[in-house]
Amino acid sequence: MEGMYSVYLVVMVLSLGVLAGTLCQVEDGSDNGTTAVYIVTLKQAPASHYYGELRKNTNVFKHGVPRNRNHNPRNDSRSNQSSSSYIARVHDSLLRRVLRGEKYLKLYSYHYLINGFAVLVTPEQANKLSRRKEVANVALDFSVRTATTHTPQFLGLPQGAWPKAGGYETAGEGIVIGFIDTGIDPSHPSFSDDSSLNSYPVPSHFSGICEVTRDFPSGSCNRKLIGARHFAASAITRGVFNSSQDYASPFDGDGHGTHTASVAAGNHGIPVIVSGHHFGNASGMAPRAHVAVYKALYKSFGGFAADVVAAIDQAAQDGVDVLSLSITPNRRPPGIATFFNPIDMALLSAVKAGIFAVQAAGNTGPSPKSMSSFSPWIFTVGAASHDRAYSNSVILGNNVTIHGVGLAPGTHKNTMLTLISALHALTNETTVATDMYVGECQDSRNFNRDLVKGNLLICSYSIRFVLGLSTIKQAIATAKNLSAAGVVFYMDPFVIGFQLNPIPMRVPGIIIPSPDDSKVLLQYYNSSLERNETTKQITRFGSVARILGGLKANYSNSAPKVMFYSARGPDPEDSFLNNADILKPNLVAPGNLIWAAWSSLGTDSVEFQGENFAMMSGTSMAAPHIAGLAALIKQKFPSFSPAAIASALSTTASLYDNNGGPIMAQRAYSNPDINQSPATPFDMGSGFVNATGALDPGLIFDSRYDDYMSFLCGINGSSPVVLNYTGQNCLSYNSTINGIDLNLPSITIAKLYQSKTVQRSVTNIAGEETYRVGWSAPYGVTIKVAPTRFCIASGERKVLSVFVDAKMNSSAASYGRIGLFGDKGHVVNIPLSVIVKVTYNTTTNV
Repeated sequence: MEGMYSVYLVVMVLSLGVLAGTLCQVEDGSDNGTTAVYIVTLKQAPASHYYGELRKNTNVFKHGVPRNRNHNPRNDSRSNQSSSSYIARVHDSLLRRVLRGEKYLKLYSYHYLINGFAVLVTPEQANKLSRRKEVANVALDFSVRTATTHTPQFLGLPQGAWPKAGGYETAGEGIVIGFIDTGIDPSHPSFSDDSSLNSYPVPSHFSGICEVTRDFPSGSCNRKLIGARHFAASAITRGVFNSSQDYASPFDGDGHGTHTASVAAGNHGIPVIVSGHHFGNASGMAPRAHVAVYKALYKSFGGFAADVVAAIDQAAQDGVDVLSLSITPNRRPPGIATFFNPIDMALLSAVKAGIFAVQAAGNTGPSPKSMSSFSPWIFTVGAASHDRAYSNSVILGNNVTIHGVGLAPGTHKNTMLTLISALHALTNETTVATDMYVGECQDSRNFNRDLVKGNLLICSYSIRFVLGLSTIKQAIATAKNLSAAGVVFYMDPFVIGFQLNPIPMRVPGIIIPSPDDSKVLLQYYNSSLERNETTKQITRFGSVARILGGLKANYSNSAPKVMFYSARGPDPEDSFLNNADILKPNLVAPGNLIWAAWSSLGTDSVEFQGENFAMMSGTSMAAPHIAGLAALIKQKFPSFSPAAIASALSTTASLYDNNGGPIMAQRAYSNPDINQSPATPFDMGSGFVNATGALDPGLIFDSRYDDYMSFLCGINGSSPVVLNYTGQNCLSYNSTINGIDLNLPSITIAKLYQSKTVQRSVTNIAGEETYRVGWSAPYGVTIKVAPTRFCIASGERKVLSVFVDAKMNSSAASYGRIGLFGDKGHVVNIPLSVIVKVTYNTTTNV
């Protein structure tokens, strides 16, 4: 294997050398227009589509017999390596013929999921390519961006899902999760293969390799981390790639990719030690799953679709089972539908190949239609809280207690210490006039050590901390240099609507996140100062306080709740923000304050630089929770299609928090815990993931690749676009369907004119069971479901008909649910959402 890695390294170096030389020619001013990267797809089908039986194989329940686990159609194409080089030669030949004598730079040849290439050309050259009969589509490249110790317990894995998989020692074993992210730190113990007495097996269906570079030396991969590559050609051609911090290798110079990979599949029982404090032991959702990394995002600029599509294409060819993307586009895709963009269409082909694709919803909430993941074949995950919290407090000398944040020790118990403001401890050479930010405590040379020593230093927390211009770590260093007993940060009143994550501190400290509470602190401090009546100089600092410390977690928070930043539905179907008949997000999972592995050179969070673990928040953290749980489902049900895995996760989701009340959704950036109300399906999809229930769903809503194609062909004016992206003619599909007719585990009706009948088919993957049907109708709508009771044998399929009638004219969305209750204990949850309701034909706009 090491020989293979070395050969690949030589190829990479040569490729980059050619790239640099060609770029010099492109930029010599001889071109007639500005160059840009375009993704060109050809009409001829890609390699994976030649295996026509693939679509039949993904039909999990065909004739009631599961697909042979050991047969993977992807391996058939990988066994013939000459096919990829042949397709690349075809691409080169086309470019030479069309752009004869002109300068261009081909970045990638896509051949597995998409037959096409990424190329750096002028708009005029792109137009020439688009006119060729072999060419299906030419799309301008676009940018993308990145969107634990306790969550296994909160999700019930140790008592529920892991025992079902044979315990954490085997949970996820044999399943390969691919990550499209910022890379990985291979030295982290979360990805070692010697942390267990049981050696990792080598998954026979995976054929990926590891790049070997100076940053990613031979031996970086093992039986746990089994594949690692990087993709940056589009970024390099744009001149934004910074090799000193972005690393031309799979190594993670950011931290984000290491974090997400460990959330999904990090080893079990890895000690979380940050700033010298122990915060428990970490584990991924599927701790025995294998990790394959496809780095396509970078610290300094994010990423580009051409590189992401190349990463997806390679991951599918390598044989991953689950694909996790904690990334979203920087803009809503243009065109007749949001679904038609290079990333979503590449993921459609991945789903056709049997890969379950998970994507973060985006951190653009809480506004409606802020969703950044659009397509029904992609499982979109929003972010929710869990019940763990780290609380810190400072007790003032007037017996007022102020709550704050900070992963810090407390001061000596029952000992009150003098408070001294940084602004009142300046050296004679320093004034606010010469340094207006001196109150942020970033340079110990500005302060009188004799005044600060043994006291609590008060520092300001301004917008500069949010922007990374000032850091808590530097303020702590200042306090240590001055021998302060601790630090108290008060919030600048101009920092509005910013939610602070707990930040590690090596000395006693606290950050007061509320501007109002900060005023209370400063009023007490100022009122306790004693001054010389003549000179007004401070003669005595009279205020005292003690810090309780925030190292100990408590688990009493009401949870889960949908976080304010989590992107919301309805799913926008197009750039005009028309609503799609598709529920997004699909689900919410833990995404707030998540402890997970961190790259040793990670720079995404200044406060965790140099640490082995970091606490991060975002839908980026929620998506890998689902990727890991999907691996557990795939392990138990190896014949499940991606749609079947999505169904198992969705229909078993929880609707209630840990106190038995409805899941709440935060509605505002400012004071989010005050501005909240019960979550709707457009906030949380089907609900909060239930890891144990997803491994025993009872009934499954299944869909095939052909169903998604019929849906795409049903979009008005989509036939040429479908042909462009897939090479398939919509005329080959005898009938088309609307989004509402997809066999999804939810029902979403964007516009209900009078009445509609919706059908869903369910397949029983458990033993024979009798189900009764119940429902609650959305406001302004009546529904009936037939049958209201049915018995279904193992492997049998039943069709449910849902009759929906509008009873009022309204454009306000309303929500209901359909429940299937089995006599063996299975409960199937189907959310029902209706947006526009019209009771009769009218010209009135609603």
